[in-house]
Amino acid sequence: MKKNTGNKIRLGIFVFIGIILFSTGIYFIGDQKQLFSTTFSIKGIFKNVNGLKIGNNVQFSGINVGTVSTIEIISDTSVSVNMTIEEGTRKFIRKNASAIIGAEGLMGNKIISIIPGTNDEKTIENNDLIKTCIPVNIDDILIKVKVTADNAAIISEQLAEILLKVNNGNGTISRLLQDSTIAENINKTLINLRKSTKGLDENMEAAKHNILLKGYFKDKEREAEKAKKEKK
Repeated sequence: MKKNTGNKIRLGIFVFIGIILFSTGIYFIGDQKQLFSTTFSIKGIFKNVNGLKIGNNVQFSGINVGTVSTIEIISDTSVSVNMTIEEGTRKFIRKNASAIIGAEGLMGNKIISIIPGTNDEKTIENNDLIKTCIPVNIDDILIKVKVTADNAAIISEQLAEILLKVNNGNGTISRLLQDSTIAENINKTLINLRKSTKGLDENMEAAKHNILLKGYFKDKEREAEKAKKEKK
């Protein structure tokens, strides 16, 4: 008799714990799917859902406010996504708001983020069609980053080869940097060029005062002044 009573008590405890666990599970699932709260629906048309699934979260300003209820392919370039949103959020979502598919973290689950519109627009209504934005494709970004890294590696390798040749005395740049004779010749050439320029200026000044060429230079000056007046 005592054994039967003990078994019944243990069975009752297990049943009670099972009911509590079942009720808790139903509550959390219902809370996540907005089964116990007032909701409204909006729809967005995307070209690519990028792995979005039914049940994924919908966020507004970084807060979970709904879930994806259905995903339907309309055509080869259009996918219709229905979202179930908490009614309390509707007053913050305007008709010119937009939706974009993103991810929770860098590699997390796909979500839909609603970008707020401007306050001068009306509040969105049930079953309204919301504007959508083209989502950023992480794969495309990673491919571009890889290409950039590969190019940087090639440039670094080529630069290392050039520096190695310079250090070993190979190539024109190395000779220019290390050969003092070439540097001295370049310096002399620049000095001679300055002297030649100075001599040319002196010769031109002397020619202006020459009796035979003075008239020529005065004519040139008059033509220059006339050209300036015509421009004015």
